[in-house]
Amino acid sequence: FFQKTLTAVKNWFTLFGWSNGQNPISIPHSLRRDICKAQMTSSHEKDFKQNLGKDTKTLYDMLFHLSGQLLPGITLSQSLPLDPVERMLQLHRQHSTLLAFLKSQGAYLPHILPEFLLEPDDYKRWIKVQTVLKVDVKNSDIFSNKHLFILEDSTFEKMSKRAWTDLLLQIYKVFVLPRVSSHSVTDLSNLEGVQNMPRIKSEPLSSNIYSPYERTILTWLNEHYEKNRKTVWKDCQKGEVPPMRWIVNFDRDLLDGLVLAAQLAAYCPYLIATHFVRMYTNPRTPEQFLHNCLILVNAMHAVSLAIDIKV
Repeated sequence: FFQKTLTAVKNWFTLFGWSNGQNPISIPHSLRRDICKAQMTSSHEKDFKQNLGKDTKTLYDMLFHLSGQLLPGITLSQSLPLDPVERMLQLHRQHSTLLAFLKSQGAYLPHILPEFLLEPDDYKRWIKVQTVLKVDVKNSDIFSNKHLFILEDSTFEKMSKRAWTDLLLQIYKVFVLPRVSSHSVTDLSNLEGVQNMPRIKSEPLSSNIYSPYERTILTWLNEHYEKNRKTVWKDCQKGEVPPMRWIVNFDRDLLDGLVLAAQLAAYCPYLIATHFVRMYTNPRTPEQFLHNCLILVNAMHAVSLAIDIKV
């Protein structure tokens, strides 16, 4: 499940996370590597700059594209010291600023520490520096890191991959999902036959799982499924019209492909006769679920949806 989530996140941010088109990313490698566009020595030494390329895009370019905001004290052409320890300390400060900024926007990231976003070698330098500080100033207020996690190489890589994936998911939540508007969503109580269906509440505190924007999407899914299920599958070849259902999550309720097919049919009704009539309306076996999903993917390809969806 986690690997599928990581793949979906990587595909979305590759396609839509950047200005001026696609920018392939890998999680966490390219995000850690391309955090800054240049490196330079300290001010005492002769200036030295190693450009990663004017077209190199960093995490800060992504954030600026999605939010229109720059992190406090950080520019799009941020540079780093050449000294490895100084570079690591600056990156740690930048990651701390990034996490604080996202939390101020509503992101939920209590499990991610700035050091989890570092490169493996920088993480080792961080542990070494913090261990020395802890020994030298054991009883001093200077050392404020009460929880120092010393991870093996393989464990750190897993933690880093998870941290960067969760970071991108929260960036999507706070900067992309709020664009969803509820103005065009029909009140379900106005649809014939669903007056007794429980409504999905939009109040911010009505769910500790989904945000108001996610619940708006659930309402939209319910609306189109109920409006279209009798139209889409009135002439279905593999069963009767699917029954009414209450869609309350984004995993189990979408597994059989019927709900997503109803959404697509609402905007591309010509796909009904060529694709959707061949779907199982009451699938029970893995093969029938796969059959439906293959038809749905083929329908998306038929209308050239710019999403890299594979089964």
